[in-house]
Amino acid sequence: MSRLRNIGILAAVILPSFMTALDSTAVNVALPQIQRELGLDESALKWVAAIYPLTHASSLLFGGHLADRKGRRLTLTLGVVVFTVSSVLCSASNQAGALIAGRGMQGAGAALISPASLAVLSHDLPPRARSGGIAALTVALASALAGGPVLSGLITQHLGWNWLFVINIPVGVVCLLFCAAYVPSPVSSPASQVVGVPTLPLRVVAFVCLPVGGLSYCFIQAPRDGFGSPHIAIVGIISVLSLLSLPVLAMRPSSRRRSAVRVLFGQRAFTGGIISQLLWGLGISGVYFFTTLFMQNVLRLSPTSAGLLFTPVALTLLMTAPFVAHLARRWGDGRVSASGLFLVSMGLLLVALGSGRHDALALVPGLAAIGVGSALAVPLTTRALESSPDGLSGIAAGLFGATREASGVFGIAVVGLIVTFVQRSVSSTSVDSEQAFLIGYQTGLCAAAALVATGVPIALWALRRHVCPQHGCCAA
Repeated sequence: MSRLRNIGILAAVILPSFMTALDSTAVNVALPQIQRELGLDESALKWVAAIYPLTHASSLLFGGHLADRKGRRLTLTLGVVVFTVSSVLCSASNQAGALIAGRGMQGAGAALISPASLAVLSHDLPPRARSGGIAALTVALASALAGGPVLSGLITQHLGWNWLFVINIPVGVVCLLFCAAYVPSPVSSPASQVVGVPTLPLRVVAFVCLPVGGLSYCFIQAPRDGFGSPHIAIVGIISVLSLLSLPVLAMRPSSRRRSAVRVLFGQRAFTGGIISQLLWGLGISGVYFFTTLFMQNVLRLSPTSAGLLFTPVALTLLMTAPFVAHLARRWGDGRVSASGLFLVSMGLLLVALGSGRHDALALVPGLAAIGVGSALAVPLTTRALESSPDGLSGIAAGLFGATREASGVFGIAVVGLIVTFVQRSVSSTSVDSEQAFLIGYQTGLCAAAALVATGVPIALWALRRHVCPQHGCCAA
């Protein structure tokens, strides 16, 4: 395969992945302007933020399923088309319903792009170029994390929030051209026809959407309508029953194949990694959402300044990441990952303390600690995926991606529920609205810190290893 073709495949994969990652982080900074211009209440604003990770999480397993059975090129192309068309809808939205629908379509498109991109890098590049391709994709995603808030602040302040979606349109067209020109369309036997290979049943892939969507709806709408509302109660009961039935469906093997879920969750590293990922995401996601509101609505920062204030998270993450592998070899994956989760928890508490000073710079130490801790927690994901047996790496990655996105949805919903409850409780006194929001925000941060801290002993259990003093290597 020629060098030019390798570069073309990398461009076809990295461009759409960068676009989706940038969009997922950039919109948070624009939320206050969107709320003002469209006249959204807090519930609608939560849906604008939460619908993207909700549909992304719900559709990730289907995206991997489609890539395995219909082809990587078709799935990647379809994902780019859906994401680009939905960006047009978002940019033209002048009411909450249209914007929420467009954001939901974006999440579904991104869910097709993510697994197809990894599959293309793993199968369509020559073996010697695959590790470099995955490294390039990682750098692109980290750059989107670092640059998203800043770019969003500049565009929102000077052009308007609509332009965050307009810029996706030409990028999407270029992505489609690269896909058509460079990504091959291999012909192979569907995975479902290979006897003895563990699989995730399609009924489970489809059934995942119901509890994720239903419980998110309950958590987001309950502060406005009340948990006793008939529609909240009905949706909640159906969602809980669906959630309880998922393990039964997922664990049941077919007549020819073992259950992939049974095999994966039989690995301690995978089970602990999934749980820790969920707790980390629950704590972090809600903080991003409400810290953006705090910066602009309480501290009166411009969108650009608010975006710049988030850079310590991404920069410290990027600066710490190169040293994580060495630290893990020296001290063990469990200790390093547990230390990372502990740092994230302490960072959340520092942000809570700093917010009481009404000084933007007081938030920086906490945000920096969150970035360092998040980088140190990476071995949880690495070891979990390495623990998956041959032939299940795609399903394992899909489950991790779905957990990450679902935790983003529930993080906004759960922390939002706490913030709203406390805010309303103190508003009944003589406290003004800004002070009431601050108290609710600080309480939500403390709850998020407690959730992340719960992952510390889980990480130590999941990655229990000892360190060889002579060589600094880890052994089981």
